[in-house]
Amino acid sequence: MSQKRVRKRPIAEMNVVPYIDVMLVLLIIFMITAPLLTQGIKVELPKVTAEPVTESDMDPLVVTVNHKGELFLNLGDEADKALDEHSLRNRVSAILRHQPGIPVLLRGDKNVDYGAVARAMALLQQAGAPSIGMVTETPGTEE
Repeated sequence: MSQKRVRKRPIAEMNVVPYIDVMLVLLIIFMITAPLLTQGIKVELPKVTAEPVTESDMDPLVVTVNHKGELFLNLGDEADKALDEHSLRNRVSAILRHQPGIPVLLRGDKNVDYGAVARAMALLQQAGAPSIGMVTETPGTEE
């Protein structure tokens, strides 16, 4: 009997056990650090109700809140005269009754109190505005 030498072929399979160990260690690290990343600065947000904005092709009704928190309406002879909340609500409500599909936009000065803008949005919704858009400027187009 002759003995034949049998050559062993190299194994072409990858040993995945070390990779599983590394994956489990990374999983544990991410589970520990994830709750730490979700912490932020605590702020008191104003509580008002708001609805999503829809688009329209009509000329918009624009309400402006200046840096002092005064309210202005872009329609009428006294567009540059500040209005109180009651007058603004009544005028916007009358306009929306005559032109129900008119879009309503809100312009707020960047230095105005966030609560003043939120109150203006709430007034517009109380007046019957189905949606309110926010007017902003594109960065780099300063006046």
